[in-house]
Amino acid sequence: MASLSKAVKSDVLKQLERDDVEAAKKTVSIYPARRVINALISLYCHQDALIRWRAIEFTGHVVAGHAAEDMESARVIMRRLLWMLNDESGGIGWGVPEAMGEILALSEPLSHEYHRIYLSYIQPACNFLEHPVLQRGLLWGVGRLASTRSAIVRPFLPDIIPFLDSEDPYHRAFAARAIAFAGGPSSSALIEKLHRDPAEIEIYEESTLKTKTVAEVSRALVAQ
Repeated sequence: MASLSKAVKSDVLKQLERDDVEAAKKTVSIYPARRVINALISLYCHQDALIRWRAIEFTGHVVAGHAAEDMESARVIMRRLLWMLNDESGGIGWGVPEAMGEILALSEPLSHEYHRIYLSYIQPACNFLEHPVLQRGLLWGVGRLASTRSAIVRPFLPDIIPFLDSEDPYHRAFAARAIAFAGGPSSSALIEKLHRDPAEIEIYEESTLKTKTVAEVSRALVAQ
């Protein structure tokens, strides 16, 4: 079993390195969901940032597809990810907020069941994530969720808006992204102050990493 798991992880890694991302997703989906999820989660800490992000993207694809066939098994995976963000897990949960956002963006039934728990991590009065780097991932994930299910995220805008004034440029850019995707009459005005923000970040878009300024991110959001 150990050697089989090692072989699965090796093949998954090869798929994450491919240029043809959609074909790679189909190949990875051949494996049983729980087995491939183990491999993907183990790659959230890979030294190559592109591999880390691909692992997150593929997690969403695999779990959303699995939910359509075996909802209870998909719930088990979601509970595992939630546990990884729990202090009692003994870990930090690198990549987990991003992966959860990707899953909920792709799966309507899972988003219906888990969006309140997920968005509670952005609420100071609830399960607020204190770690600044985890907050980056959470804000990215909330934006990803808002890109497909804006109505779910819109009530939580008051908890996202303060991040526009964060000292962390990733917080500012990803908060702007979440606000723009969630929509609302004042979303453009809220992020307009970032249009001249020169700080650079790396952002994962279209299955690749791009270097952009916060200003470029915010201006593109208004132009959409």
